[in-house]
Amino acid sequence: MTSTALPRRGFLAASAIGLTSIAGGTVSAAPPTTTPKTAAKTTTTTAKKTGPRFRPTGRAGLGGVAIGNGFMKVTNDEQATATLQAAWDAGVRTFDTSPFYGFGLSERRFGHVLHQHKRDDYVLCTKVGRVFTATTGTLPKSLWAEPSPFRYRYDYSADGVLRSIEDSLNRLGVSRLDVVFVHDLSRDTKDLDFEPAFAEATRGAFVALSKLRDEGVIKAWGLGVNTAEPALRALDVADPDIFLLATQYSLIEHQASLTDTFPKIEARGASVVVGSPLNAGFLAGRDRFNYGESIPADVKAKRAKLQAVAATHKVDLRTAALQFAAAPSVVSAIVPGARTAEQVKENMASMKTKIPAAFWQQLRADKLIAETAPVPA
Repeated sequence: MTSTALPRRGFLAASAIGLTSIAGGTVSAAPPTTTPKTAAKTTTTTAKKTGPRFRPTGRAGLGGVAIGNGFMKVTNDEQATATLQAAWDAGVRTFDTSPFYGFGLSERRFGHVLHQHKRDDYVLCTKVGRVFTATTGTLPKSLWAEPSPFRYRYDYSADGVLRSIEDSLNRLGVSRLDVVFVHDLSRDTKDLDFEPAFAEATRGAFVALSKLRDEGVIKAWGLGVNTAEPALRALDVADPDIFLLATQYSLIEHQASLTDTFPKIEARGASVVVGSPLNAGFLAGRDRFNYGESIPADVKAKRAKLQAVAATHKVDLRTAALQFAAAPSVVSAIVPGARTAEQVKENMASMKTKIPAAFWQQLRADKLIAETAPVPA
């Protein structure tokens, strides 16, 4: 698909009049004269995209949580730049970030490196669902160390989507986005009233993003969530192309995705980007599981068993975990995070490492992976 690259300053003007005048990447409208609550009036759509859906380039990309000072650990600007440059040098061409990561910090750091490269040479994904405003007051509690001085509100309306995209483009310093994920629209988002938010997204964000995709402004959209329910509900009420599913498909947990989530997504011709394929570093040996410090006893026990099998076959468990997450046909990419240049180099080297078939056979025999789970050839 050829993008028409709607200019950055055009998004806010578009939000004032709804989406009906966005055509061919141009906007012919006066500046806003109404508030966001009344500006855009949209209805849900079930029209389905024709033809193949966009899939990212390459099987392994880079996720932006650590670059945004995730897990309450500070990554300085020089380290972040070195990590992103190492990713590029190692062949990474799919980059996933979000305005939520460090409250804009991750996007600014990604843009600092990526704007030096030709825009058509990489795939850039970010997210919508929160709108940020500058503040001198107390920042909301979060998992970010030293975040940018912004507060946020949830906004899954069409206007909120356009405002969020405009802000992201300004932070990134690039001309366009490839993939936009509706972020954290899920019951596990503790400060979100899920049902009203999903209803708002159905009327607003989903319609807006489908229109932006159909007119070539973006290449694809979907949900970026940590649970399956909202992704599957979105398939019922809208026409998403791709889902960023974090912590849902890994060596630790994968049965539900195999038997339910993945088949339903694949039946619609959509694909999955696997986020947190190492369960937030747990399968790389971190004392952290799925963005929290609490690790269930059965999860610890399973990791110990996986480590024992890996040692027997002289396989690096992190390498096996990354390749396992990328193996299903519905998976278009995995986006492990990295805080250092060395980590991203190791992750990319892992994708090229040959793992003996006997390792996977023993995992099946020991019932550590599902019988139907795809494994690398």
